Amino acid sequence: MTFEQQWIEYDYNPFVLYSSNGKIISLNNGAQYLLGSVDKNTLFEIATTHASTSFGFKTTFLELEFGRYRFFGITVGYENESEIGIRLYQQPTLNFSAPKPTGELTNVYTLIDLCVSTSSISSDTIFHKDLDPTIPEIRLHPDNFIKLLNKIYHGYKDSEKITTKLFYRVGEHIKFDGKKYSLFSIEISGEEFCKKFVSEIELLAEANNLYSSFKDSVVSINIPMITD
Repeated sequence: MTFEQQWIEYDYNPFVLYSSNGKIISLNNGAQYLLGSVDKNTLFEIATTHASTSFGFKTTFLELEFGRYRFFGITVGYENESEIGIRLYQQPTLNFSAPKPTGELTNVYTLIDLCVSTSSISSDTIFHKDLDPTIPEIRLHPDNFIKLLNKIYHGYKDSEKITTKLFYRVGEHIKFDGKKYSLFSIEISGEEFCKKFVSEIELLAEANNLYSSFKDSVVSINIPMITD
């Protein structure tokens, strides 16, 4: 990797290079985090919509928000019809990077089952689970993670049905100390979510060094698969 490539890789602002049909060719470290909160096709549509009418680069100032990520502008560039790149400019925050999650090797299924059992006590809500059975034990702080899940479930307490989905984020990963880790997500959804809990959930996720996002009626927790 050249010095210039390293600058792009570790830039605080996300950068994604797409092929003409929307397939990701490359992305930097910042974009790896961002793709835990937004679909890659959404960014591709933004890039093609705001591209220059001729070859070259075009910067547009606009406000974008994806979960906890907020941007004030983008630059889109292309020199041929086979590749197009987009760089998003983040609004400054106090926390520029999250540390590598720590804790003990934990069975995430056990924690989910425990929280579902607790939340279903004296409740008429139907709890449905759609869990990929291949997630290994990962490093978490169980007590803190239980607090996070219980808070999310409490936010859906007025729903008739709450669905918990656990799945790999195929092709997505995050880097800590130069090592890549796969990502998986816990998505919890229901008909009614009390938005007053958003800030508390964000704080609990950050305390776990995890990444939360909120879209429509779905709360997502994106988790690095750290098994070492």
